[in-house]
Amino acid sequence: MYKIYGDVNSGNCYKVKLLAEQLSLPYEWIDVDTLKKETQSSAYLEKNPNGKIPLLETEDGRFLPESNAILHFLAEGSAFLPTDRFEHAQVLQWLFFEQYSHEPYIATARYIIRYLGRPAEMEPALQSKMAPGYKALCVMESHLRDHPYFVGGRYSIADIGLFAYTHVAHEGDFALSEFPAIVEWIKRVRAQPGFVEIG
Repeated sequence: MYKIYGDVNSGNCYKVKLLAEQLSLPYEWIDVDTLKKETQSSAYLEKNPNGKIPLLETEDGRFLPESNAILHFLAEGSAFLPTDRFEHAQVLQWLFFEQYSHEPYIATARYIIRYLGRPAEMEPALQSKMAPGYKALCVMESHLRDHPYFVGGRYSIADIGLFAYTHVAHEGDFALSEFPAIVEWIKRVRAQPGFVEIG
């Protein structure tokens, strides 16, 4: 049985949980509280020296950090990861986009508001996330106007990776109502077999 170390309200952890549920994988969820600095304990750092969640522990005791690497590992050989080389590369393209152009802005804005309570001293940092966050949403909206999903016309880990923080972007003060194609895509993702909500 896999072990997944994470916080159920974290988008990066949620994406791993969502895929595990949709694959019907047996796993043990181990709660890790980042606000209590549990990821910085010596016991946890032995598992992941980078001190981040999520973290996957395999049945043979190996550890794999980084949410999108975990998605790729778990999805291998399933319908969630295309076998066509170009489509496979497109999945990676969107996962890289999520971590570089999307998550640093949308997830961080949500963290400042939801986890930290929007402290006044963080307002300049919060505002600095808005323009690049909206740019990422615009890229997604443009693609989804002509495609039901991100790769190959079908649901994949590219969708799971981007769904995790996009569907809660309003918690970071982003107005999703301005993106009708994204709103409809969110509905399609929620309609997938085995879907579970965050938290």
